Amino acid sequence: MGRTALVTGASSGIGEAVAKRLARDGYTVYAAARRIERMGALKARLVALDLTRDAEIEAVIQTIRRETGRLDVLVNNAGYASYGALEDVPMDEARRQFEVNLFGAARLCQLALPMMRAQHSGRIVNVSSIGGKFGEPFGAWYHASKFALEGLSDCLRMEVRPFGIEVIVIEPGAIRTEWGGIAYENLLKMSGETAYGPYAQRHAKMFARGAGTNLPSPPEAVANAIARAVAARRPRTRYAVGGGARTILLLNRLLSDRMQERLMWRFSQAER
Repeated sequence: MGRTALVTGASSGIGEAVAKRLARDGYTVYAAARRIERMGALKARLVALDLTRDAEIEAVIQTIRRETGRLDVLVNNAGYASYGALEDVPMDEARRQFEVNLFGAARLCQLALPMMRAQHSGRIVNVSSIGGKFGEPFGAWYHASKFALEGLSDCLRMEVRPFGIEVIVIEPGAIRTEWGGIAYENLLKMSGETAYGPYAQRHAKMFARGAGTNLPSPPEAVANAIARAVAARRPRTRYAVGGGARTILLLNRLLSDRMQERLMWRFSQAER
């Protein structure tokens, strides 16, 4: 029987690369995104999905159940970066950040699990971030959503193990996608002209500097890691992948909280 995968956020970046890689590996891929018009080049079954709309989430899973009767891999990749000083970000935007980055992924897990339990197999891949392990100025809601996704994944992994289902966390570092540009724009929009303006503007420049270096890895690096993880007989619980990921997570384990904060602030505010 053919294998089926659902990949969210497949219109660009990591999601697009994952959809292509899993299709090459022989999966029937359902590629989901809000911007369905951008996915025409994918060799996949295209589905419209806004993770803030429960009816669309339910419709995607119903379509897969009707057309294939099984789901072997769920890649919760969709997400975005909402940046701005905590004081400046409206609570409606904070809630939307969690709806997309956390609650939408959780709802897909809820709906996918009955099929996976019936199969007694399945892989749930939650794309978190190295930012799920540490904070940075102006990223409170983004980092909080990724911290929460990490905790959700660890709890879910224990719950579904008796049913032959694995839960895998992917922690990308710097990846060459639209992420940095969106974070840059959101940060300036929220805090560029407030009391935090001078600091927020310098932090935004940090995003721009990073995009212009050789540090970011191509999104295919993450796609390859996910392909290895879902094919492994016993996958690791976490895969740190991409520019600087392993080094930054090592420093996160070795340095005290105060030392990490001082280094992060200096890097954030550097005038270069």
